[in-house]
Amino acid sequence: MNKLVYDQIGETVYKEKLENGLTVFLLPKSEMAKTYSIFSTNFGSIDQTFVPINETKQINVPEGVAHFLEHKMFEKEDRDVFADFGKQGASANAYTSFTKTAYLFSATDQIEKNIETLLDFVQNPYFSEESVEKEKGIIAQEIEMYNDQPDWQSFMGTLRALFHHHPVKIDIAGTVDSIYAITKDDLYTCYNTFYHPENMTLFIAGNFNEQRIMDLIRRNQTSKDFAELENINRGYPEESASAARKENKMTMPVSVPKCTVGIKESSSELSGDEFMKKDLLQDMVVDFYFSKGGPFYQQLYEKQLIDASFYFETTLEKNFGYTFIGGNTSEPDHFADTVRDLLKSTREALFSSEEVERMKKKKIGQLLRAMNSLEFIANQYIHYETVGADLFGIIPAIQSLTVEDVNNFSRNWIEDERIAVCKIVNE
Repeated sequence: MNKLVYDQIGETVYKEKLENGLTVFLLPKSEMAKTYSIFSTNFGSIDQTFVPINETKQINVPEGVAHFLEHKMFEKEDRDVFADFGKQGASANAYTSFTKTAYLFSATDQIEKNIETLLDFVQNPYFSEESVEKEKGIIAQEIEMYNDQPDWQSFMGTLRALFHHHPVKIDIAGTVDSIYAITKDDLYTCYNTFYHPENMTLFIAGNFNEQRIMDLIRRNQTSKDFAELENINRGYPEESASAARKENKMTMPVSVPKCTVGIKESSSELSGDEFMKKDLLQDMVVDFYFSKGGPFYQQLYEKQLIDASFYFETTLEKNFGYTFIGGNTSEPDHFADTVRDLLKSTREALFSSEEVERMKKKKIGQLLRAMNSLEFIANQYIHYETVGADLFGIIPAIQSLTVEDVNNFSRNWIEDERIAVCKIVNE
């Protein structure tokens, strides 16, 4: 095991890449009562075009297949794995995002048994034609439910306005039509390609002995056979820097209209220090302007354009990124125009050294509070690891940011052609 010591935050991570390619991270924290484990594959809803393992020709799979696969993994020929975790005192779950699929549990007892259950069920798929057909109706109902939720439709509607071709504009669950096109063979093809240990990460944080747990994982993985995997050849369509359209307007039965202003932050591939720096600057600048007490929040509030539903979020992934500012508003046109004007004003703004120091201290404080959560650490560590960055190197990265870095980002942040608006109004 490689021992990674982070003196600044008082953490020690043990890392090992096993012979089968699986990367394991262990973060022992004896002061914690529980242990949290996450087994993640670098396979999300945007991975629809790829060359399957041991093949040479690129294929396209139906939209929503990663999410469908996640649903089916818990169901085995003779049982439901959720019941296994329940009997062992663990709370288990899973999720699919645009970029990854993750299986997880938290527990205070029988940690070793639960880790083996996690590894074994994810690495032993069972799909039958009958169970696949049954699942289609269940997921179709889930899709229809989200189709009726204005908040989700606002989110996806903004992505569709921002992105021309990138699959991030496609709902993670797919569509009812695409779900019914999925076959058992599609699931096995995706599983065999993307659920190879070489493409997966196991992160365990909590109250355990690192040597004992690593020995257990080694034994478990040595007992299984996996075909050799070269780099996975994924295909993503070319995406321009500009937004796909200026406005996406939808009608739904809402009591108060919704409006979201989206900024297309990235459409090219970023990694390592470049990714970390952009991620931090993007987050800190948006937070400075739009958090409560921020100058843009105050103006929107004083003009009575926002209520308690107001939100902002910013996301950066390896080959896409976006920022959303939105909420309920009785004047969606006025809200959109005002936010656009406020964003454009950032081109002329200059941050002082005092403001930048406050931004940095606030961000560090937010991170240190978040790092009290095992779930946050495990999920974010994997997120940064996937793009060649280190979560526990983030505080030195913040401290190294200069006034010039922030001002250069702010000056070049907003371009008219990268802004889009999504409005949901009453039918």
